[in-house]
Amino acid sequence: MTPSRWLFWHRRDLRLADNRGLAAAAAATPAVTGVFVLDPAILSDPSMAPARLWFLSESLRELQQAWQQAGSRLVILNGDPAELLPRLAAGLGAEVVAWNRDVEPFGRERDRRVARALQAEGRKVLADWDQLLVAPEAIKTGAGDPYRVYGPYWRSWRRWVEEASALGSAASGGLDPLPAPSALMDCDPAQLSGLPRVSPELEHGFAGADLCPCRPGEKAAQQQLQAFCDGDGRSIALLGYEPGRNIPGEAGTSRLSAALKFGTLSPRQAWAAAQQARQLARSEEELHSIQVWEQELAWREFYQQALFHFPELADGPYRPQWRAFPWDNDRGWFEAWRDGLTGMPIIDAAMRQLNESGWMHNRCRMIVASFLVKDLICDWRWGEAAFMARLVDGDLAANNGGWQWSASSGMDPKPLRIFNPATQASKFDPEGTYIRTWLPELRHVATRDLISGEIAPLERRGYTAPLVNHKIQQARFKALYATIKG
Repeated sequence: MTPSRWLFWHRRDLRLADNRGLAAAAAATPAVTGVFVLDPAILSDPSMAPARLWFLSESLRELQQAWQQAGSRLVILNGDPAELLPRLAAGLGAEVVAWNRDVEPFGRERDRRVARALQAEGRKVLADWDQLLVAPEAIKTGAGDPYRVYGPYWRSWRRWVEEASALGSAASGGLDPLPAPSALMDCDPAQLSGLPRVSPELEHGFAGADLCPCRPGEKAAQQQLQAFCDGDGRSIALLGYEPGRNIPGEAGTSRLSAALKFGTLSPRQAWAAAQQARQLARSEEELHSIQVWEQELAWREFYQQALFHFPELADGPYRPQWRAFPWDNDRGWFEAWRDGLTGMPIIDAAMRQLNESGWMHNRCRMIVASFLVKDLICDWRWGEAAFMARLVDGDLAANNGGWQWSASSGMDPKPLRIFNPATQASKFDPEGTYIRTWLPELRHVATRDLISGEIAPLERRGYTAPLVNHKIQQARFKALYATIKG
């Protein structure tokens, strides 16, 4: 008897191992076909960064090979998934179409359209959570509301994860990573005729692949995770994550943000690796470093559950008074910030890193965001859009959450937070290593002057003078803030 065929729709889960939706499909039948739909509505959007197209293209190419090695195939289509998935399912005779859920407003509406189209033809839909350790609906405050503050969320999240981990993978809600399916059954290629099938090779125009620390594909994600968590049998990076994560001139972070965004790595795999690293820890400091990284995983999920429960965050500030903030919005200043030409070395180094590599160190993301909003007094949404148009790990929830945190318009209980660029550089790049890496024209400048930005005209050699004075702009921003504080 021929087993019934299922269709699995990949989106933010470009891997075979520990893929909850795919595992459910493979448990039901060996006859599973994978599909990825290149949606022009997404690919042609101005926010689609060339770096992300590169990462997507390379990851899809590897994923297609993995499906073939597992015995089946990944079909890559170009067009509207609400129109193409019912056609593909009909051609294959697929009874069920499975996928993993999304938190973004666009994705949720797209999934509703696809589900309606499939169900109208009598096909079943199976959708569940995969990209989060804790589903957005799983934990609430004592009053039954979504969390708006990270601290209480982290404590509740941690309890939930530890309890789920104790259950094991055999029990409902267990967090043990699942193996990749194997011995799948391919479909008849003739069933795919007439569909707009395309190659995973995308025109991306990204020239910074060699500089980007995020590596595409499931294999590379596993290698980076292993190197970060247990490299040579005793982790260097993870056990020293705190304070190493704050030093942009050192390789102190996991650099797995794009892998988690595209799902070439699952959050359960990341969590499991962190728990294994705990066995290597020999001091309270090393255990604390591991917990700080776990907290970063929780930050990622805090912003995702926030966007799920408050989709309006995608369009504006969480705090309504910020809608009336009187931004200066000097276009010339914004473009200088975007292009790394502000005359403040730590800012320009960070923006050069972003523009050339498609990635920026997280400490620097906070520094440049604060500078745009609170020194140049430009609307944070301008910066949010600029990041999304460049970042290899650009993720709506994380990017929006980070910018609103920096702008003081989001779910941060601290009312006003302003970073002094020179102070930040002095603390986190004290030798000017990071600045000199990305601003080679200033390698000759004395470290003290490099960090402060107070570089003598003769020493600048064409490097621009500072756009603004931080002290003056800080006072101006506070005065403007007082007008909306109410």
